[in-house]
Amino acid sequence: MVDRFRFALAQQDFPVGAVAANAARVRELMRAAQAGGAALVAFPELTLAGYPPEDLLLRPSFLAACARELEALAADTHDIAAFVGYPHSAGEVYNAAALLRDGAVEAVAHKQALPNYGVFDDQRYFRAGHESVVAEIDGVHVGFLICEDAWQPEPAAAAARDGAELLVVINASPWDGEKTAAREAVLVARAQETGCAIAYVNLIGGQDEVVYDGSSLLVNGDGSIAARAPAFVDALLWATFDPASRTLTADGWPQATDTSPEAVLYAALVCGIRDYIDKNGFPGVLLGLSGGIDSALTLALAVDALGPARVTAVMMPSRYTSQLSLDGARSQARTLGVAYHVIDVEPAVGSFIDALTPAFAGKGADTTEENLQSRTRGVMLMALSNKHRLLLLATGNKSEMAVGYATLYGDMCGAYAPLKDVYKTVVYALARWRNGAANRESGVGNRQSSDAASFSIPDSRFPIPSAVIDRPPSAELRADQTDQDTLPPYEVLDAILERFIEHEESQAEIVAHGFDAEVVRRVARLVIANEFKRRQSAPGPRVTTRAFGRERRYPITSGWR
Repeated sequence: MVDRFRFALAQQDFPVGAVAANAARVRELMRAAQAGGAALVAFPELTLAGYPPEDLLLRPSFLAACARELEALAADTHDIAAFVGYPHSAGEVYNAAALLRDGAVEAVAHKQALPNYGVFDDQRYFRAGHESVVAEIDGVHVGFLICEDAWQPEPAAAAARDGAELLVVINASPWDGEKTAAREAVLVARAQETGCAIAYVNLIGGQDEVVYDGSSLLVNGDGSIAARAPAFVDALLWATFDPASRTLTADGWPQATDTSPEAVLYAALVCGIRDYIDKNGFPGVLLGLSGGIDSALTLALAVDALGPARVTAVMMPSRYTSQLSLDGARSQARTLGVAYHVIDVEPAVGSFIDALTPAFAGKGADTTEENLQSRTRGVMLMALSNKHRLLLLATGNKSEMAVGYATLYGDMCGAYAPLKDVYKTVVYALARWRNGAANRESGVGNRQSSDAASFSIPDSRFPIPSAVIDRPPSAELRADQTDQDTLPPYEVLDAILERFIEHEESQAEIVAHGFDAEVVRRVARLVIANEFKRRQSAPGPRVTTRAFGRERRYPITSGWR
């Protein structure tokens, strides 16, 4: 029996569709792992295709490109084994991974458990595999599983029956606020059931509406956690397996300086912004900076993701804009060092009102005039976006999107919405955390662009003005307006929304928890009635267990109440 087995896990970003670039990155990392003395290097799920490739998997040319790159990688594999995820087209299409060794494809593992819940749609594209793959590498029997295979008992049990001592699990497991604990519980259970140690490697990076955090793990054969990799940090992770004790040891893994929920969530949002902008080739972003908490947090996130040189903020005051808003927006823009413009919307709003007055005859002022202000701002922001090729960020949060407290073609304008899955109470928590982080370290969010990494806030100044955090929230579309004129306090609203959306509780169940019955009924009505708005909203990163969009899909037209 070998004394020690050294291997590497590639906690890296492999973008969707970038087949040739992904293969080149695999080749580079294989060489690095070989130079470091690894006998095996494992890559994330569907490495060559990126995850999720969605309907790219229906294109024969895409599948053929993945196959060509895999064969070329296999020919370059010498003095090291590599486990590389790819879509395997063999009459049927499988979510697969190939064990490459000695210049050839030695074995192919097919994903056995195909998830079809939440953001997953594997059964649309793949056929399930039925056999475990166990290979002897440097005297150690290694079993190979793909993502969901570890969440079900049988694939791991089958590998153990086939002699596996160490299970290598490759993943594209999207992050949410509850995922870390759930993953650990599952992996601990698999280790305890089988007696196998587990090396779990996860994809990293943002892909449209999901973010992958890495957070790779080593679990000993007795179920104890041997090592945790930090979230949202690219790394080639080195590990050593002792087959006698079935224990794992991490070798020089990076350590997270802050593992609080706010720190990890903030990093997830930064990752989502950066990768959406960079992978789609935009030079930078633009956003409306209102002097309120949502746009202030969005600005801080954008700067941390991209650096100040790639961010533009625009204040668009009307007669109802307070001096507090003007001062807060200007102060934040100066502190963060972004390009800043002030464009008065009052003349344009007045022109719309004048043009519409004859058609409005006999009807008093109402939310129509309020929404005209918001839509005027949307028109101006989109014009600036077009002219400067800057992607417009929408700044609305999940609480607002849930109950429709947003204006179609107004403040909902934008191509990406960083806070779309972030409740208002969490927005405040993140803003306070970010201000505290400003005095602890420069550059926040872990995986950053080079511009962002060099960005530093003066120690004596907060990236989000305290006055903006402390003020009562307001859309400022009429005199003396606050959000609580229309909505319950956000602490109450968010508590109801979480039960209604994340936990699918009925109105009666929510009332039974002590909430006012009429408030619950009103909130539920608003959520149901505003599905049509959410269908027209920009994509944003999924960070909860029940995000609007590809995960929570309710009919617009429905008699269910």
